[in-house]
Amino acid sequence: MLADALALSADALALSADALALSADALALSADALALSADALALSVDALALLVDASVLEGIAKFNLLQI
Repeated sequence: MLADALALSADALALSADALALSADALALSADALALSADALALSVDALALLVDASVLEGIAKFNLLQI
């Protein structure tokens, strides 16, 4: 009986260690996903800045055409 209880405790401890390792992996993946989201946000900001630049250049070009 005691041997069975000890065996079950050992199994539970091993499962807890596995769960802890999986939690650490999930945390690492979450950190990676957060970094990728930050990169995507930075790229979106860059794209928006390029769009604004293109719009300004288009306005200048139209103004210059009107001056001709």
